Amino acid sequence: MNLFRLLQARASAGKPVRVALIGAGKFGSMFLAQVPHTPGLEVPIIVDIDRERAREACRTVGWSAERIAATVFTDDGAGAIAGGAMDVVVEATGNPAVGIRHARAAIAAGKHIVMVNVEADVLAGPLLAEEARKAGVVYSLAYGDQPALTAEMVDWARATGFRVVAAGKGTKYLPAYHDVTPDGVWQHYGLTAGEAQSAGMNPQMFNSFLDGTKSAIEMAAIANACGLDVPAEGLLFPPCGVDDLPHIMRPRSRGGVLERSGVVEVVSSLERDGRPVFRDLRWGVYVVLEAPNDYAADCFRQYGLKTDASGRFAAMYKPYHLIGLELNISILSAALRGEATGQAFGFRGDVAAVAKRNLRAGEMLDGEGGYTVWGKLVPAAASLKAGALPIGLAHRLKLKHDVAHGEIVRWSDVEFDANNETIRTRKAMEAAFAKAG
Repeated sequence: MNLFRLLQARASAGKPVRVALIGAGKFGSMFLAQVPHTPGLEVPIIVDIDRERAREACRTVGWSAERIAATVFTDDGAGAIAGGAMDVVVEATGNPAVGIRHARAAIAAGKHIVMVNVEADVLAGPLLAEEARKAGVVYSLAYGDQPALTAEMVDWARATGFRVVAAGKGTKYLPAYHDVTPDGVWQHYGLTAGEAQSAGMNPQMFNSFLDGTKSAIEMAAIANACGLDVPAEGLLFPPCGVDDLPHIMRPRSRGGVLERSGVVEVVSSLERDGRPVFRDLRWGVYVVLEAPNDYAADCFRQYGLKTDASGRFAAMYKPYHLIGLELNISILSAALRGEATGQAFGFRGDVAAVAKRNLRAGEMLDGEGGYTVWGKLVPAAASLKAGALPIGLAHRLKLKHDVAHGEIVRWSDVEFDANNETIRTRKAMEAAFAKAG
């Protein structure tokens, strides 16, 4: 509640918070739209593989010609991180390998890192966060994205003395979506391919939102940051509106759908027959909490909270998230308070690559939202025991064996270079955190 006051003090002292943005896509553009309206915050350097696209993004969000002219645009992420008096690096590329490399470079340079790149965080976040803590810098999930918003609600619940029963987000989901490929994605968004192309929308990226991969990645990030458990058989995606959260999102032993208390889960905005859920949470996040005593349960009723029939389970939720428009919270929290808006403290959740169809030896995997695999949330211990291939590494790897539709792809099923930097980082993370859980 003091970030704006602290930022005003920095601005008055002539010491603005300086940010290097890496990746000027949609998330990055939404952040850039707020920069001219946040005195005391500056973005003197923007990194993107297409520098002209980055300049155009700045023009699109309303930057003046003078501001654009005063900004350095480069495709050299390492150089941008190493040079300049930056306080915070924002990694918004979405590429796991690139994200890990940039995060480590920022940590080595003594700069705080805000990881919009949840894909990289789930692949190696526990290790990166630990490296940042040892270096005395902040490694943070990105506020505005659903993992950080959920982590905030979990922290609020625990800090006020409530037991967290479930936490997560909403999304549009049907079981058939797991097999959707980029060729068929736009019909589920109510768009034609031409409309999507004219809007600059990437079909594989948007398909990763639809086929369950992004939900799995975000829930793994929440589990690892909040110490919550992961459903043993993967996400259930139960249809559930906000008024029904306390009833549905409670343990089976109490009449709900959860295998136990203290788990992450995603609720669907669609009934299984395709009808819309009443008062859905498609764009929001939630936490279900349990009253620790009868007095607190009575207070739930007295102050109008929706509860289950017992009165002991209630929910808090945020109906929307504003992506990059809210990113300043993470940046300012890191730079002005030395605090993360969520970071991994353990390895509890992983995302395994699962075959979208019968795959044949010799085929090349194409990663999140593609034609070959989708990402399934699994407990980290189960993933390691099965030798599951993480979805973040299921890019341009050739299959050595056939993999049946719906089966997890394993390390033993693919050809890979054990000396690859990203693979080595992932293996180091597993070795460091697998036993700790």
